[in-house]
Order: sequence, then structure tokens, then C-alpha cells
Amino acid sequence: MRQLLQSITLPLACSVLWACSAAETKSPVETPGRPESVKTQLLEAGAATLQAKPPIEAVNAYLNGFHFYNGHPNMQMEAHHYCSILNEDVIQCIIFDGNTKQAKIMGVEYIIDEKLFAGLPAGEKAMWHSHGYEVSSGQLIAPGIPEPAEHALMKRLAHTYGKTWHTWHTDQDKALPVGVPQLMMGFTADGQADAAMIDQRNRRLGVDPTKIKAQRSDIQIPAADRRADGWQHGNVIQISDPTGAHLHQPAASTPDKANSRSSQ
Repeated sequence: MRQLLQSITLPLACSVLWACSAAETKSPVETPGRPESVKTQLLEAGAATLQAKPPIEAVNAYLNGFHFYNGHPNMQMEAHHYCSILNEDVIQCIIFDGNTKQAKIMGVEYIIDEKLFAGLPAGEKAMWHSHGYEVSSGQLIAPGIPEPAEHALMKRLAHTYGKTWHTWHTDQDKALPVGVPQLMMGFTADGQADAAMIDQRNRRLGVDPTKIKAQRSDIQIPAADRRADGWQHGNVIQISDPTGAHLHQPAASTPDKANSRSSQ
């Protein structure tokens, strides 16, 4: 859809110029391992200078939102999405647990327009989540870009669906990517997400939830496909973990966990 590219191109261009204004969010875990040697640092510098990285260079939008484990709605976390457009109807995102150089890759999210989603098989749709409520509630934001650009981006994202897998569960204090991938979902109504988690994110990134809701009040939110958000209809799809590495713990704000650990 041509409108998708037109309305997202400007926000993406703006994000390249403005993303540096977003407040830092550090990863909640320290990865075990030896400190980088001088040799490794030199190799990194050389690779950064000499190697072309077209897929990485195409990542030019930063979205911040929240996920929960499909089938475990109380296990919630903040998710930092770094995205690129494949075409007018498909976006792909790398999901991190922070927005600093030490952030860990938690997983991936694929975002498709509602018309592509309509053509998916019924069983497939259950694994995707709608974005309408995330937009209208102000949970999904694009930190650091001007309001008109973010508004245009959110207007289009309201008509999309996401399929998200997390492979490194740092929200569960996993210092290494152990266990199996987990299917994630997005919130669809008030009262589902941990209010303290959202408030902590908003304060850290300088988000005024009342203002952002008002700014988006003119965005028409479509009714979600009834086969999306399968968990809401008792159709929960998840991978069981035979290793026992994926321990289900209560919801907590990832940055708060990092801060409390560093103060101990």
C-alpha cells in the first residue's frame, strides 16, 4: 500500500536525526565472559571501517513498547524495537532489552499490513497480535522524533499486526540465551499491562500519557481481526521448554531490576 510507505518514510527519516535524544535504557543483565582484548577491539574497529552492512544500515526506526509471554499475561517487559522497511506492507524489527551499545537482542518482530494479514490461514493468525490498542493507549511510541512524524507513523501502525518471538529472556535474569524461543503478545485493553512498568518507562523517556493520547485521538483504530490475539479467545500457542530454563516469574520493570541490582 502506497500510503504505508509515504506515511512511514518521513518518520523514519526523522528518527535518524532525532533518535539520539531518547533517554538511555540499560540491559538488565551482565553477560558472563572475559573483557574484550585489545586485539578484539582492533578487529572490531577494522570491521566497522571496512565491511559494508546493508541490512544493518537499513535499520532506521526506533519503537518502544511492551510485550508479554503468550499464555502468561503477567510476565511483561519493555521492548526496544529497531526496524527497517522491506516494502510498503512489511516491516522487520530486531528487539533489544535496552537502547545502549550493551543491549541484548531479545528477539524479532515481523509487522505486516492488515490486507496481508487478512490473507493468512486462520491457524497462523492466532500467533499475531494487533497494534490498534498499543497505538491508541500510547503504549507504543517512537522516542525522539517530532510529534507530526510520530503521529503519521502511528496512524499506519494502527492498521498492522505483529508476530514476535523472544529468544533471550533477559527479563527473567537470563545472562545467556538459554531455553527455547517464546511467542510474545501485545496488550489489547486497559488494565492488562502493569501500570508501574508503563509509568517507569514514561518517566524515563519523558512521555506524557495524557498528552500522547490526546494527540492520537483523531486516529481511527480498526476493529482487530477476530482470529488475531489468539490468547484472548483461549487459543494459546506456545513452545514448551524441556530444559526448564525458562522460569515464569512475576512481571517487573526491566530497568528497575537493573537499578536495584546495581545498588545492592
